[in-house]
Amino acid sequence: MFMNLRRVRKCQFLQLISMCCFLSTLLLCWEQVDHHVLSHVRSYSYRYLINRYDFINKSFRISREEATSFGKFPYLLDHEDICKEKDVLLLLLVKTSPENFLRRWAIRSTWGNQTYMKKELDANVKVVFVMGAHPDEHKRGAIQKQLQIEDQTHKDLVQQDFLDTFHNLTVKLLLQFRWAHTNCAQARFLMSADDDIFIHMPNLIRSLHELSAQGVVDFWVGHVYRGSPPVRRKNSKYYMPVQMYQWSSYPDYTAGAGYVVSRDVAAKIYQATLSLNSSFHIDDVFMGICGISIGVSPQEHGYFSGEGKAPYHPCIYEKMITSHGHVDDVGYLWKVATAPEVNGISSGFFGKLYCTAVRIKLLCWPYFTKTYSCKAAFL
Repeated sequence: MFMNLRRVRKCQFLQLISMCCFLSTLLLCWEQVDHHVLSHVRSYSYRYLINRYDFINKSFRISREEATSFGKFPYLLDHEDICKEKDVLLLLLVKTSPENFLRRWAIRSTWGNQTYMKKELDANVKVVFVMGAHPDEHKRGAIQKQLQIEDQTHKDLVQQDFLDTFHNLTVKLLLQFRWAHTNCAQARFLMSADDDIFIHMPNLIRSLHELSAQGVVDFWVGHVYRGSPPVRRKNSKYYMPVQMYQWSSYPDYTAGAGYVVSRDVAAKIYQATLSLNSSFHIDDVFMGICGISIGVSPQEHGYFSGEGKAPYHPCIYEKMITSHGHVDDVGYLWKVATAPEVNGISSGFFGKLYCTAVRIKLLCWPYFTKTYSCKAAFL
């Protein structure tokens, strides 16, 4: 049996054209491929060394005097007696910006309502909004006057005199842990949260009550990023120069949108900030560096969200702790997520089967991977 020579040549020509197109595309997109694929592979393979050994901390370690100087700004607004009660279950520190008046109002009206938490959830929770000064000097004076009026009404703002910008987020982290150490060290748990997240307080408080009864220690929970590579593209706001961080992997850390630590971990983080160079501006990663320093690793919780919103469904509300990216819908989500009919929606064989199927559908598709992982569907 003889092969058709013309057909063979035609196939070879098509293969050559296809290969040339593939190589041309690869060359054009090589930088993106390198950053989004190869850097992650390289980073994850290096992750064990980063989390296991202390060489990162040695490179960040500085004298106590120098470390203390970071974040040493005068207070513009402060309340030292917020935690005057001895028994505080949770100190909730909300990272906010001076101009976000409506966000803070929405939080106080919903998941940050301390009266609701005391009466309905039997929990003594202290909510404090932490911030710097407005970066625009032309607007700063007027906004500061509004902040003073807001604070006279609610008495829950803590502000230092640093510019409230993305590159000062680690300064805000220092403010949180140092203020907590000085004014609310007795709180059994500390939570750091952004002002654009939603927190399902009944679920969170129920979990913290159980953990407190168990006397949990070394507790640090949230949405964990493992083996993330530093971004080396200069046009990214997350750009990390090699001079500041030379290794190919970050330590494990939790998304800064929302995480919880136990009292002992909060105290250790505070101590770590007194020996580490906090000029590193990505606060989430700096928290991971502190974690290595104190020998505590973050724990993954399926219902702490990553960068995106959680799907809207009662079967999700039943388990959710946080959801990221909420500004205009906080009131609506609070109403539907805490509705009585959500409780026990997955009880019984058929309820459990129904909600498991719903969660698989909602959480195991690619477009929801930045909220809860697929594994959360089976929790």
